[in-house]
Amino acid sequence: MEPQEINVGIDTSSKQLDIYVRPSGQFFSVTNNKEGIKDAIKQLQPLKPQRVLIESTGRLELEFVCAAHKAGLPIVVCNPSQVRNFAKSAGRLAKTDKLDAIDIAHFGEAMKPRLSSIKPEKLRNISDLLTVRNQCLEMSTMQKNRLRRMPKSVHKPIQAILKAIKKELVVHAENKVT
Repeated sequence: MEPQEINVGIDTSSKQLDIYVRPSGQFFSVTNNKEGIKDAIKQLQPLKPQRVLIESTGRLELEFVCAAHKAGLPIVVCNPSQVRNFAKSAGRLAKTDKLDAIDIAHFGEAMKPRLSSIKPEKLRNISDLLTVRNQCLEMSTMQKNRLRRMPKSVHKPIQAILKAIKKELVVHAENKVT
């Protein structure tokens, strides 16, 4: 009899990681900080999972992803919509943190997504700077549009916002990634 592959599903929140190991059914939670992440990795490494799956959640997952990758765990960053659609197709409509972790692990077992590549830290920093720059440009455009539409009585605060955005863009342009 062939040994079953182990898939670990992790549901992420700002405060905690809910972790489900499939097929053993082991479930545990850790805090989503350095200590909790270290504890999770310590518990997962001996299991030798084929995949450790975590949803992309607006960077809440990033510290775990980097630490797990560094520890040699096979990490997969999943698209939350794909996992949710998978769970619905399997008949799961309910949502709790534990059920989400179970669904993520089941998704890994059934779909066998390929492992994620992790960008080097310097490249992640450059990407972060570009993201902030693009957000500032979008906010600037929104405020300029607002300035054209709004009465003169509110131009002063809008111009103050535009000035702050422009200052932030200059700071980011001068910022060098080390």
